[in-house]
Amino acid sequence: MITIRKAKEQDIEIIRDIASATWPSTYLEIIGQQQIDYMLDKMYNKGELLKQFMEGHIFLIAEDDENQFGFAGYSIVDHEERIYKLHKLYVLPSAHGKGVGKILINEVFNQVKDAGGSALQLNVNKQNKAKDFYLKGGFTIKEAVKIDIGRGYFMDDYVMEYRF
Repeated sequence: MITIRKAKEQDIEIIRDIASATWPSTYLEIIGQQQIDYMLDKMYNKGELLKQFMEGHIFLIAEDDENQFGFAGYSIVDHEERIYKLHKLYVLPSAHGKGVGKILINEVFNQVKDAGGSALQLNVNKQNKAKDFYLKGGFTIKEAVKIDIGRGYFMDDYVMEYRF
């Protein structure tokens, strides 16, 4: 049975391993290996993840007794409006279609709602198949954005939102 637990700093390697195993199958055809390597190094290095923990990001890990299948990471981004952002949600390719993503997003919904959140936002690459997963889950497309992430790379995303 898959359960969700709140990650601790000691779980940073698990988060890094899942991201490294997931990104190539998710993004290779969209952004290419060089941008994947750059973004993984930039967003998933130990120092960056530790900084996110210290800034109050909540990481959730989906697992059974012995295996980790995916993770989600979110935080509050607008205290006044009570808007939260889902920064990360990745499921190992071997666990796709088994409901792991749905379990993770539902737990994020529950936690954000319990914390008094009014909305949950996320960015998703316009070509990422996960966009359909989020649309089915009740998210709407709020806007399209192009974000310069350095070295000539851009994130060409939709900002999506789920209102509570």
